[in-house]
Amino acid sequence: MLNNIKPKTGRLLISEPFMADPNFKRSVVLLTEHGADGTVGYILNQVGNLLLKDVIQDLWDANNHIYFGGPVAADTLHFIHRAYDKLQSGEEIGNGIYWGGNFETLKILINSNAIQEDEIKFFMGYSGWDDGQLTRELEQNAWMVGDISHPDLIFNNDDEKLWRDVIVNLGPKYAHVSNFPTDPSLN
Repeated sequence: MLNNIKPKTGRLLISEPFMADPNFKRSVVLLTEHGADGTVGYILNQVGNLLLKDVIQDLWDANNHIYFGGPVAADTLHFIHRAYDKLQSGEEIGNGIYWGGNFETLKILINSNAIQEDEIKFFMGYSGWDDGQLTRELEQNAWMVGDISHPDLIFNNDDEKLWRDVIVNLGPKYAHVSNFPTDPSLN
């Protein structure tokens, strides 16, 4: 394992810089569930081409970008937020970040501009690992595990910067990794 932090709900998985799987290349995944039955999370830094208003017709002004959450159930919509005070629902995963909630209430909040784009993030699909699968990938050094040092990072829309910032936040031992080129043959 690249670092000694163990995965758990509310932590981040950070892909190693040269991961071959195109679904997870330079990805930061927020873990929303981790236990004996497996792990669920959402890729935070792979914005898609769709806006929320393109997917949910009665959200006429919702210009929220929809992110690629992962390759599992790619036709399902999910969200995380930091607006429990407004939404009054969702499962807390740590640091004031919540997973899911009452979607009908959310639609009202979005249409009335009562919830801001930097308070919520939407995903198509999710990332999932069966029991033991993530452990094997960690043993193969495919991932680093980190804590959420600044919840603002989670709702950041700068995809490449997010991956770099999260690695730098792992400490000086890992900071140099953030400067590795995307394609090592160009080095």
